[in-house]
Amino acid sequence: MYVIGELINGMFSNVKKAIQEKDGQIIQELAKAQEQAGAWALDVNVGPASRDAVGAMLWLVENIRKVSDIPVAIDNAKWDIMQEVIPQVPGEKIINSSKADEDLLDKYVPLAAVNNASLIGLTLDQAGVPNDVDKRVELAAAILTKCAEHGLDVGKLFIDPIILPINVAPQQADNVLCSLEQMKMLHDPAPHFLLGLSNLSQNCANRSLINRVYLAMARGSGLDAAIMDPLDSELMDVAITTDLLCGATIYCDSFLEAARSK
Repeated sequence: MYVIGELINGMFSNVKKAIQEKDGQIIQELAKAQEQAGAWALDVNVGPASRDAVGAMLWLVENIRKVSDIPVAIDNAKWDIMQEVIPQVPGEKIINSSKADEDLLDKYVPLAAVNNASLIGLTLDQAGVPNDVDKRVELAAAILTKCAEHGLDVGKLFIDPIILPINVAPQQADNVLCSLEQMKMLHDPAPHFLLGLSNLSQNCANRSLINRVYLAMARGSGLDAAIMDPLDSELMDVAITTDLLCGATIYCDSFLEAARSK
């Protein structure tokens, strides 16, 4: 399971304060803690913490790079910010994200290809989040087509079928699982499939339980990546165990400890 740590986000009060006070130690500690807990990459989102989104984003990346060289996912919805930041990010990087609109894909896919970056493509267009499985699959196919047109290797593509909070859109949880199963058949080899897992349990009780159970269900349907909280040890136990049960790792009695030691 490709875990992208979600905790360096200006929506969180500690990160917002760190950005505003230029306290790099907080960012460095969050980066180290998430990597040590098993994150393969780190999501980086300025959120509402600064009006200078470009400067704040590059400051966050600079501090992460002082303690970690794992990929960083630059998380911003504005094209002008993304096109300025991505070329300046050292090391491996992920563009988070592009909608499946043709005009946007014609910008974001070349940006990823030219900068040797990975891309998260959302099954989302101007009509919003699809209400059914077929539309999600259709948009995933459109993303794959654009990647082929612009020369972005499918191994650098993460397709996100968009999970909505279970308390406002309960039918969507099953739709996403069905979508994952069908999307796997669109291309061989398949791209990566990713979810912003915490969106599922937003404003719900028993958030960690909901996330754990759904992660296991989605892994069985083809999910192989998630933006999530790697400091939730029980959630990470599920991620490690699903790797074992899906044949991605080999069993030993200490498989949890073995996975963490990597």
